Amino acid sequence: MPNSTPTILEAKQIRKAFGAVQALKGVSFDLYPGEVHALVGENGAGKSTLIKILTGAIAPDAGEILLRGERILDNTPAKARALGISVIYQQPALFPDLTVAENIALAGESSKPWHRVDWRKRRQHAAELLERIGSKLSPDIRAAELSMPEQQMVEIAKAIDANAQVLIMDEPTASLGDQDAANLFRLVNELRTQGTAIIYISHRFEELFLLANRVTVLRDGVSIQTCGMAEVTNADLIRLMVGRDLDTVFPKHETTMGDTAFEVRQLSCRRLGVKNASLTIRRGEILGLAGLVGSGRTQLAEALFGLAPLDSGEVLLNGQPLAIHSPADAVKAGLAYVPEDRRRHGVILDLSIAVNSTLASLGKISNNSGLLNAAKEAQLANDSIAKLGVKAPSADTLAKNLSGGNQQKVALARWLMTDPKVLILDEPTQGIDVGAKSEIYHLIGRLAESGLAILMISSETPEILGLSDRIAVMARGEIVGVLDRAEADPQIILEMALGHKRQTEPQL
Repeated sequence: MPNSTPTILEAKQIRKAFGAVQALKGVSFDLYPGEVHALVGENGAGKSTLIKILTGAIAPDAGEILLRGERILDNTPAKARALGISVIYQQPALFPDLTVAENIALAGESSKPWHRVDWRKRRQHAAELLERIGSKLSPDIRAAELSMPEQQMVEIAKAIDANAQVLIMDEPTASLGDQDAANLFRLVNELRTQGTAIIYISHRFEELFLLANRVTVLRDGVSIQTCGMAEVTNADLIRLMVGRDLDTVFPKHETTMGDTAFEVRQLSCRRLGVKNASLTIRRGEILGLAGLVGSGRTQLAEALFGLAPLDSGEVLLNGQPLAIHSPADAVKAGLAYVPEDRRRHGVILDLSIAVNSTLASLGKISNNSGLLNAAKEAQLANDSIAKLGVKAPSADTLAKNLSGGNQQKVALARWLMTDPKVLILDEPTQGIDVGAKSEIYHLIGRLAESGLAILMISSETPEILGLSDRIAVMARGEIVGVLDRAEADPQIILEMALGHKRQTEPQL
């Protein structure tokens, strides 16, 4: 942006501490009208804290925020919205029992006494907003019935409805498919031409180079550098974010695979839309599961874990058929499932690391009378913290105070404590920064080396290609083929994900 253009938003030397933890140590940031300014950094670098301060959710300990040159005093979420600052968070916060139209209306309509609701106008307005962002959702569907990507589209519609002059997007495409992401990019460019200033937070560098004018890098609570996107490369951003070069983003561990550990034969579940799915996983193998959003990957994992009744098919562990009618049956049989939405299903945010990590293994920390042994719980939790490299002051730290990468490690710790034979990972690095991803990748590799059979679902093609020994591809609820690591490439995976069958599951 030209130096002569006045800024619309400035943050000057913002500092914030939570107890002994100094989250922000002096962050400065500025934003111009019509600019897309990327904000990047590892989880825990201070991005979320800065956003919460800008939107009035928390108050800074020091520093100041200026909007159009005027200092914002006593900021609150309501005041920030009134001033034209809106945010789309990575984790949607919709009221599940209200419709899409009602959720949008709550964010945008006035709340005057005796205000009469024009239901027809409300529905029409919601439909127009959804059409503008390229969504085909019905305004009448309940939020509880929406998938994660659909919830995100509603959040985007809510933010657009606010006519914000400053729009903050926190990992907006983390759960979106290619078409929805393309619609979002079109919308970002449309808003930019209208003068809307956008703070864009994403770990997907290709999006930053596509959309952003400038980028600011945070590290350890400090703004390290601000520069034009044309002035940096992927490697530059990684180096600035983590303070070191990452020699291998995808460290593939070479393992000696054993016999077939897990087998699925012609599995169908009408309730979840899974049809005739077959796959095998050997001990020590990472089988990647690729496919477009809506292809049925998560639904297959849920069916395997007993979250819905099977209509037909067999599931075998070490050649023995399993009767899985519930998650309890799955855990008892030796299956573990780390779900996609870690904040809703992976960890309980208001509980400690110790409690979260032992929830699935209460038998290990209780006596014959069923009473919990707090000392045993702490010991097992501390062992997990050390083994998985969870960065936290102690096992008593609440999960909500951890970064995304560390929350994911705690979710993983819970299921590893059950001593599983098969580990299902659904989007294990979604919304996690590049440094934390590398740690998770090393961890997954070590688990495979230990003999675990791993089914890894991922929307990131480089991740699938980099970690998997073989890759199964789903489309419309079916596994359309399985590729060996050596023959897989992005084009072949995409062709198969679009429904072009290539080969059947090889016999092992």
